[in-house]
Amino acid sequence: MAGKTRVGVLALQGDVREHAALLAQLGADAVLVRRPDELSSVDGLVIPGGESSVIDKLSRIFGMQQPIRHAIAAGMPVLGTCAGLIMLADDIVDAIDGQESFGGLDVVVRRNAFGRQVESFEAVLDVPAFEGEPVSAAFIRGPVVESVGPGAEVLAELDDGRVVAVEQGNLLGLSFHPEITGERRFHQRFLARVEARRRVTAPPQV
Repeated sequence: MAGKTRVGVLALQGDVREHAALLAQLGADAVLVRRPDELSSVDGLVIPGGESSVIDKLSRIFGMQQPIRHAIAAGMPVLGTCAGLIMLADDIVDAIDGQESFGGLDVVVRRNAFGRQVESFEAVLDVPAFEGEPVSAAFIRGPVVESVGPGAEVLAELDDGRVVAVEQGNLLGLSFHPEITGERRFHQRFLARVEARRRVTAPPQV
């Protein structure tokens, strides 16, 4: 197909630039998405890390909550990191009053499961889905997946068994920040999903 894969980064709050830069390095046309018409122009969406309650609030102010939910239900590939994982989870533990998510991942996540920002850390993860070196993962006030429903698949766990990466169809959720450590393989996996869906949904050539 002609043209680059066009991927949106939800630009309401969080580490938007880092994701956009990494997607561009991987050859995608990365665009910032704040409004429904911008969402409708992309083939996939990244929900970055930040503060999930703020992303939730702003998504409703900007009229993005329902369009994103509809896009997820329609099969749009979405990658969520840290707060983005919380926004993709069907259920949230320790949410603030009235906090909602976009949903789609059949998981329960706990906000701020690793403590305050000063308690941030890096860990090496074994990800069986990837060949080569283990994953270097940065955890910054990240969530943890407390339970995984039958619809979702575990991609990575910490040494103590806590789940920190899950996948379900076109949705990929991570507790950590691969865009900070230079880890590209999760974004590559996401882009492969986007490309596959583009091929299926592309109009026939005349």
